[in-house]
Amino acid sequence: MRTTLWLAGLFAAAVALALFAGENQGTVTLFWPPHRIDMSVNLVVLLLLGAFALLYLALRTWAVLLDLPRQARRWRAQQRERAAHEELLDALVQLLAGRYVRARKAAEGAQARQVAMDAAGEALPHGATLRAVAHLIAAESAQALQQRDLRDAQFNQALALAGGSDTTPELREGLLLRSARWALEDRDAAGALARLDELPQGAARRTLALRTKLKAARQAGRGAQALDTARLLAKHRAFSVEAARSLVRQLVAEQIRDTHDAHQLQAVWAELDAGERGTPELSALAARRLIALGGDAAQARAWLRPALDAWLEDPASLSGTPRLRLMDALLDSLAADAGGPEGAGVTDPELRQWLARLEAAQQAFPRDAGLQYLVGMACLHQRLWGRAQVLLSQAVQRVDDAGLRRRAWRALAELAAQRGDEAEALKAWQQAGRD
Repeated sequence: MRTTLWLAGLFAAAVALALFAGENQGTVTLFWPPHRIDMSVNLVVLLLLGAFALLYLALRTWAVLLDLPRQARRWRAQQRERAAHEELLDALVQLLAGRYVRARKAAEGAQARQVAMDAAGEALPHGATLRAVAHLIAAESAQALQQRDLRDAQFNQALALAGGSDTTPELREGLLLRSARWALEDRDAAGALARLDELPQGAARRTLALRTKLKAARQAGRGAQALDTARLLAKHRAFSVEAARSLVRQLVAEQIRDTHDAHQLQAVWAELDAGERGTPELSALAARRLIALGGDAAQARAWLRPALDAWLEDPASLSGTPRLRLMDALLDSLAADAGGPEGAGVTDPELRQWLARLEAAQQAFPRDAGLQYLVGMACLHQRLWGRAQVLLSQAVQRVDDAGLRRRAWRALAELAAQRGDEAEALKAWQQAGRD
């Protein structure tokens, strides 16, 4: 459509020019005493147009001649800028290739070219950013070569450039993050956390910053800070769901193991959410740690209740190590109240309720050997010798786990020794040794 309009306009102009020039009988007379020159109007128009074209070309030629020095300076500046960018790219490529000495030299060359351009009055709008990146590459190369003094010098120069008004905030944030990573590599967790604290609030909540903070907090032994950071990363979906759960469980377990008294452990437990408290591994670990610290065994059983209730309702839902730890934690709490298998027994209503709950579950699932073992050991702790003997004898014949079977044989050996049946006790000990 545009081409059609252009052709139509061109034809219209040609027609108008033909009409004007073909029927124009006018003349133009120039008097130059003693001469007289007569010319047609068409010729005068052509001469005027030609004179205008010549004048325009002359002016343009003169402007180009006057602009040649500026164009030359611009061309030289472009060549220097191109050379600086080429050296910066070469430094980055050498750094990625692991050729750190060459990377540092190329980065220093880019810095030198940028300084020369600034001195010549040919400063680039992004010159400070270019120099800061060159300093960062040189610092990265020095870090790889364990030249910490050179690294710090290059980093400080880059940080000074990043603080200028002609650079973006992201440049300074990136420099601080790299410095934190270097501190982690040097096992300086406190230095890494200090660098991360210099970040703005928004940058400090980015995934990369949180990952670095998590590593630094774990390296520094700050369990609570590491746990909070891991929860933030899980919220940001920095890990898969299962990996996030595993990481949080691991950090909570470290906190529980690092407690030194019952009050500290209770404070740690109070900070966990309902899902974490219902985890069999964590509840078992916390309960056993509480008993080891001389805490209340009833409180330990209260911590175990959510995980135990879920397991007793569906014994097949839990197996392996988590199930063993859960049973051991419950038995430790019962032993703490009963004074051990050879204690005086207990008549506490809360313990009787627990025993009734376990027996009800065992009757509901009579073929579950793990429940038989658990109820048998609970009866043993409450000095119900006959019931314990029957259940443990059934459990050793049906349990698949070698460790659980070995424990059951040891319990049977203790029962036999208590009855004075040395032969039966010896036989049970031999079976425990074989398993």
